[in-house]
Amino acid sequence: MREIRFVSASGGLGGNGVDEAALEEATRGEVGFIAADAGSTDLGPYFLGSGRHEYARSSIKRDLKLMLAAGRRTGAPVIVGSAGMGGGDIQVDELLGIAQEVMAELGGRMRTAVIRAEQDRDYLKSMLAAGRIRPLDPAPHFDAAVIDRSAHIVGMMGVEPIQAALRDGAEFVLAGRCSDAALFAALPVMQGFPAGLAWHAGKILECNTAACVVKGKGVMTATLGGADLVITPVGKGLRCTPHSVAAHGLYENTDPYLHRECSGTLDLTHSRIEPVDDISVRIRGSQFHPAEEYSVKLEGAELVGHQTLAIFGIRDPYIIAELDSWLAEIAAVVHDRIGQLFPEVGRETYHIRFRVYGRDAVMGALEPRRHELPHEVGVVMEVTAPTQALATDFVKLSRQPLLHQPVAKWTGFITGVAMLGTPGYLERGPVYRFNVNHVVLPRDPLEMFRTSFVDLGQ
Repeated sequence: MREIRFVSASGGLGGNGVDEAALEEATRGEVGFIAADAGSTDLGPYFLGSGRHEYARSSIKRDLKLMLAAGRRTGAPVIVGSAGMGGGDIQVDELLGIAQEVMAELGGRMRTAVIRAEQDRDYLKSMLAAGRIRPLDPAPHFDAAVIDRSAHIVGMMGVEPIQAALRDGAEFVLAGRCSDAALFAALPVMQGFPAGLAWHAGKILECNTAACVVKGKGVMTATLGGADLVITPVGKGLRCTPHSVAAHGLYENTDPYLHRECSGTLDLTHSRIEPVDDISVRIRGSQFHPAEEYSVKLEGAELVGHQTLAIFGIRDPYIIAELDSWLAEIAAVVHDRIGQLFPEVGRETYHIRFRVYGRDAVMGALEPRRHELPHEVGVVMEVTAPTQALATDFVKLSRQPLLHQPVAKWTGFITGVAMLGTPGYLERGPVYRFNVNHVVLPRDPLEMFRTSFVDLGQ
């Protein structure tokens, strides 16, 4: 029976670190390909907006070197997607530079396909005018002005650009923003294996060992043949059960059964998961329903402003008892001072926000225990303004009222907060927000993505 066996080296390239021993063990024998996801929107819009990486460059290089060395040793193609977290062109270029360094150290050559996912603004405007961009739910307002002011907009590619690169002989595929599951489904689907099982394998393997009973160091393997998919973790103490794998279907999804991709929907309604041995499971019955219209999800981020933080603690029970009104009074004092000193700065152009840790900083208005008074709280004051200098000046204006703003049960001079350090502020830099939650209906699955080839190494 024809089968393909493939390996997930990491759930986030440069994050927890590829387990070298587990990768070596998993790549003994025949391997169809080795893949790893390298990005996500989970960490917010900053990385797409700024073009920066979340993980340390040294860690990314180590993981990539282990993967490329394993690819060289086994002859298996290596696939990395969502380069640099956001998957924009800047991040793809940086990861390509790291790969070039790695191949110079490993020696030899590697034919590399570089697939860019950042979108041309004129293209998006033309698709918008043609009615080929549609909102998801919920979606912010989207028009040509949003396109123009976005720092970066990427399209989340499916399997098709990766398949085209592999057909053209790529030994290493380095992709911009990409569906996590598509990294693992591309080659099996291209080779005619059941699409439902291939996509299900991708859904499980893209998070590496997260589908195990207890997530730990190691790698994940999948063996796909006929109507069976077998998932096997490799690493000390790792094991999968039907329960742990089924539970993973809920991760990052609102529906435990239906998972939408560019080219269709993965349907787990009729999936059956059973144990193979103490660590492996067998999956059957997963289906993939082709879409009536091919779609590509857009992700965009725009600059909100620059932010400066003040971090302080409060232990005074009288202040905590009237904390909301006390903080509102401080904000009012700061607004008045800004109006006096910066009359040219419109009130609508900057924002002051307090996050109260120990009460409701995580859940906000949804916190059910908000009215239970803690004995102490930590407060983060966020000031967002058009420039860093303004944000910092506005935080500085809060110092005296924060320290000495009176409360009803105190008479005389008080000191109300303990600042984390001196100076009593931290400049956070530029902040971004997501501004796109839409899909494009391209005329061809490849038209939104640009592929070029380069030979890495000596």
